[in-house]
Amino acid sequence: MTQLHDHVNKIVATQGVLFTKLHQHHWYVKGNKFFVLHEKFEELYDEVNGQFDEFAERLLTIGGSPYSTLQEFLDHSSISESPYTKEVSSDEMVKTVLADFETVVEDLEKGIELAGEAGDDVTEDMCIGYKTSLEKHMWMLRYYLG
Repeated sequence: MTQLHDHVNKIVATQGVLFTKLHQHHWYVKGNKFFVLHEKFEELYDEVNGQFDEFAERLLTIGGSPYSTLQEFLDHSSISESPYTKEVSSDEMVKTVLADFETVVEDLEKGIELAGEAGDDVTEDMCIGYKTSLEKHMWMLRYYLG
Protein backbone atom coordinates (compact mmCIF):
# COMPACT_ATOMS: atom_id res chain seq x y z
CA MET A 1 0.00 0.00 0.00
CA THR A 2 2.99 2.32 0.59
CA GLN A 3 3.79 2.28 -3.11
CA LEU A 4 0.20 3.30 -3.93
CA HIS A 5 0.29 6.06 -1.28
CA ASP A 6 3.54 7.42 -2.74
CA HIS A 7 2.16 7.35 -6.26
CA VAL A 8 -1.14 9.03 -5.38
CA ASN A 9 0.90 11.67 -3.56
CA LYS A 10 2.90 12.21 -6.76
CA ILE A 11 -0.41 12.75 -8.57
CA VAL A 12 -1.40 15.29 -5.88
CA ALA A 13 1.89 17.17 -6.28
CA THR A 14 1.56 17.18 -10.05
CA GLN A 15 -1.98 18.57 -9.85
CA GLY A 16 -0.70 21.39 -7.64
CA VAL A 17 1.88 22.39 -10.25
CA LEU A 18 -0.49 21.87 -13.18
CA PHE A 19 -3.15 24.07 -11.53
CA THR A 20 -0.65 26.93 -11.34
CA LYS A 21 0.66 26.42 -14.89
CA LEU A 22 -2.86 26.55 -16.30
CA HIS A 23 -3.48 29.80 -14.41
CA GLN A 24 -0.29 31.18 -15.91
CA HIS A 25 -1.53 30.41 -19.43
CA HIS A 26 -4.97 31.83 -18.56
CA TRP A 27 -3.40 35.10 -17.43
CA TYR A 28 -0.81 35.51 -20.19
CA VAL A 29 -2.55 34.27 -23.35
CA LYS A 30 -2.72 36.99 -26.02
CA GLY A 31 -3.79 37.47 -29.58
CA ASN A 32 -6.68 36.45 -31.74
CA LYS A 33 -7.18 33.21 -29.78
CA PHE A 34 -7.43 35.03 -26.45
CA PHE A 35 -11.14 34.63 -25.79
CA VAL A 36 -11.27 30.94 -26.67
CA LEU A 37 -8.10 29.96 -24.79
CA HIS A 38 -8.61 32.25 -21.80
CA GLU A 39 -11.91 30.48 -21.18
CA LYS A 40 -10.53 27.01 -21.98
CA PHE A 41 -7.57 27.36 -19.60
CA GLU A 42 -10.00 28.40 -16.85
CA GLU A 43 -12.16 25.35 -17.55
CA LEU A 44 -9.08 23.14 -17.36
CA TYR A 45 -7.70 24.60 -14.13
CA ASP A 46 -11.13 24.27 -12.52
CA GLU A 47 -11.15 20.56 -13.43
CA VAL A 48 -7.57 20.09 -12.24
CA ASN A 49 -8.43 21.79 -8.95
CA GLY A 50 -11.27 19.33 -8.43
CA GLN A 51 -9.02 16.37 -9.15
CA PHE A 52 -6.30 17.84 -6.93
CA ASP A 53 -8.72 17.84 -4.01
CA GLU A 54 -10.23 14.43 -4.82
CA PHE A 55 -6.87 12.67 -4.96
CA ALA A 56 -5.63 14.37 -1.77
CA GLU A 57 -8.80 13.37 0.07
CA ARG A 58 -8.60 9.85 -1.32
CA LEU A 59 -5.04 9.58 -0.05
CA LEU A 60 -6.22 10.61 3.41
CA THR A 61 -9.05 8.06 3.18
CA ILE A 62 -6.62 5.19 2.46
CA GLY A 63 -4.23 6.19 5.24
CA GLY A 64 -1.77 8.43 3.42
CA SER A 65 -0.69 12.00 3.99
CA PRO A 66 -0.95 14.28 0.95
CA TYR A 67 1.69 16.86 0.18
CA SER A 68 0.35 20.28 1.08
CA THR A 69 3.07 22.84 0.47
CA LEU A 70 4.23 24.49 -2.73
CA GLN A 71 7.75 23.18 -2.16
CA GLU A 72 6.49 19.61 -1.77
CA PHE A 73 4.51 19.99 -5.00
CA LEU A 74 7.59 21.21 -6.86
CA ASP A 75 9.84 18.55 -5.34
CA HIS A 76 7.52 15.63 -6.16
CA SER A 77 5.65 16.65 -9.31
CA SER A 78 6.03 14.79 -12.60
CA ILE A 79 5.93 18.13 -14.44
CA SER A 80 7.93 21.27 -13.84
CA GLU A 81 6.95 24.87 -13.77
CA SER A 82 8.48 27.51 -15.98
CA PRO A 83 8.33 31.17 -15.05
CA TYR A 84 6.77 33.44 -17.65
CA THR A 85 9.82 35.55 -18.47
CA LYS A 86 9.27 35.94 -22.21
CA GLU A 87 6.16 35.96 -24.36
CA VAL A 88 4.90 32.52 -25.36
CA SER A 89 2.55 32.01 -28.30
CA SER A 90 -0.91 30.64 -27.66
CA ASP A 91 -0.05 27.54 -29.73
CA GLU A 92 3.02 26.93 -27.57
CA MET A 93 0.85 27.20 -24.47
CA VAL A 94 -1.51 24.56 -25.88
CA LYS A 95 1.46 22.33 -26.75
CA THR A 96 2.76 22.68 -23.19
CA VAL A 97 -0.64 21.70 -21.80
CA LEU A 98 -0.71 18.67 -24.11
CA ALA A 99 2.75 17.57 -22.95
CA ASP A 100 1.78 18.01 -19.31
CA PHE A 101 -1.46 16.07 -19.83
CA GLU A 102 0.49 13.25 -21.48
CA THR A 103 2.70 13.04 -18.41
CA VAL A 104 -0.31 13.02 -16.08
CA VAL A 105 -1.95 10.27 -18.17
CA GLU A 106 1.21 8.16 -17.77
CA ASP A 107 1.05 8.73 -14.01
CA LEU A 108 -2.62 7.76 -13.99
CA GLU A 109 -1.87 4.55 -15.92
CA LYS A 110 0.69 3.65 -13.24
CA GLY A 111 -1.91 4.55 -10.60
CA ILE A 112 -4.42 2.22 -12.25
CA GLU A 113 -1.86 -0.59 -12.12
CA LEU A 114 -0.85 0.03 -8.50
CA ALA A 115 -4.44 0.44 -7.27
CA GLY A 116 -5.42 -2.77 -9.06
CA GLU A 117 -2.55 -4.65 -7.42
CA ALA A 118 -3.58 -3.25 -4.02
CA GLY A 119 -7.24 -4.18 -4.58
CA ASP A 120 -8.25 -0.52 -4.27
CA ASP A 121 -11.11 -0.32 -6.76
CA VAL A 122 -12.03 3.24 -5.79
CA THR A 123 -8.59 4.71 -6.48
CA GLU A 124 -8.37 2.64 -9.64
CA ASP A 125 -11.72 4.04 -10.78
CA MET A 126 -10.65 7.60 -9.97
CA CYS A 127 -7.53 7.18 -12.09
CA ILE A 128 -9.53 5.70 -14.97
CA GLY A 129 -12.11 8.48 -14.86
CA TYR A 130 -9.54 11.26 -14.79
CA LYS A 131 -7.49 9.59 -17.53
CA THR A 132 -10.61 9.42 -19.70
CA SER A 133 -11.28 13.12 -19.19
CA LEU A 134 -7.69 14.16 -19.95
CA GLU A 135 -7.58 12.03 -23.09
CA LYS A 136 -10.70 13.79 -24.36
CA HIS A 137 -9.14 17.19 -23.63
CA MET A 138 -5.97 16.09 -25.42
CA TRP A 139 -7.94 15.04 -28.48
CA MET A 140 -9.70 18.41 -28.56
CA LEU A 141 -6.49 20.39 -28.06
CA ARG A 142 -4.76 18.47 -30.85
CA TYR A 143 -7.67 19.22 -33.17
CA TYR A 144 -7.55 22.84 -32.07
CA LEU A 145 -3.91 22.99 -33.20
CA GLY A 146 -4.86 21.35 -36.50
